[in-house]
Amino acid sequence: MELLVYLAGEIHSSWRTQLKEQAQKQNLPLRFTGPMEDHQRSDHIGEEILGSQPNNVLKDEAASSINNLRTQILLSKSDVVIAYFGEQYKQWNSAMDAATAITLQKPVILIRDEKLHHPLKELANKAQLVVQTPEQALKALSYIFE
Repeated sequence: MELLVYLAGEIHSSWRTQLKEQAQKQNLPLRFTGPMEDHQRSDHIGEEILGSQPNNVLKDEAASSINNLRTQILLSKSDVVIAYFGEQYKQWNSAMDAATAITLQKPVILIRDEKLHHPLKELANKAQLVVQTPEQALKALSYIFE
């Protein structure tokens, strides 16, 4: 059995790379997907596909429509979602991805420091598991294969 894991969460740190490397070292049967990590590509995909937009609001809306399509498809195909919330950035997309996964009845592992308990309490309440580190999330997934 192999699991497809959607990695939602902030894109400005290397948590995804570290988690993938640890999973590979442990020989876990996991494949990973997630949001577009190339920020420029994500911001400009609307104009790349739909053509030049007359202003930044419409440029953002065109890009978000295409990014939402991509996210919806990848989330729906995933077996489990790991949503990482760091302290430094406002992760609105992560919260939306986690909420979408919950709506799709996908298991969610929420990673957040205890300091973020209050702002994430509703998502945490709906997640199957709340942990504080990516390593803990990976340990929970490895338990599935025992």
